[in-house]
Amino acid sequence: MANATIYVMESANLICGDTRSTVPGGMSAPGISTHLVLQELKLPAMEENYVDHAPGGAPIAIEIPTHQNKLEATFNLAGWDPSLMSYIGQNDPYYQRFTAYGLIRDRRTSRALSATAVIEGRLGRVNPTAFSKGNLMAHEYSIKSIVHYQLTMQLTPNGQRPFEIYFWDFFTSVRRVGGKDLNEDMIRILRIPGNAVDIGTGSPISPIDIA
Repeated sequence: MANATIYVMESANLICGDTRSTVPGGMSAPGISTHLVLQELKLPAMEENYVDHAPGGAPIAIEIPTHQNKLEATFNLAGWDPSLMSYIGQNDPYYQRFTAYGLIRDRRTSRALSATAVIEGRLGRVNPTAFSKGNLMAHEYSIKSIVHYQLTMQLTPNGQRPFEIYFWDFFTSVRRVGGKDLNEDMIRILRIPGNAVDIGTGSPISPIDIA
């Protein structure tokens, strides 16, 4: 990232329900690819919450960070997808992973790079747009109740380890930004056990296990 350049996303795909495992009965659950109908994809906003503090002995107030706000991701798909529309309200784990892939173009070198986001949550909103003759009806979706989020970007095209932008797991309190562990002191002091766990298999997962 030392060279001055611009990274531009050219294409994206969202796999809905991808658990990299099998559903009960031994059937594969590869997820639903949305590459032909994806109109818009918005990854979770990372936003801290602040409260104002006006000290009795100071002339200027400050803001104090208290926590990071809940995460939500949204996407829009053209037309109808009955299978995906049926994800809402489902409790089975293989409905609850969403994997986004992006093609990022380095405008300085024209190299194609990759970005990957893994989100574990619930499909909490399916909102059909109004139908009108001559226009393409679509559905607006929202991933809510997010408990795991990781975002990485491949900065070189030669297969080196991707750069970890965000990694957060609710159940273990592990949180990294730019590869730096922000919760290490809290986990140690509060004696919080465990590792990040794959929602589909129950196995520990690597912070860049995104293939």
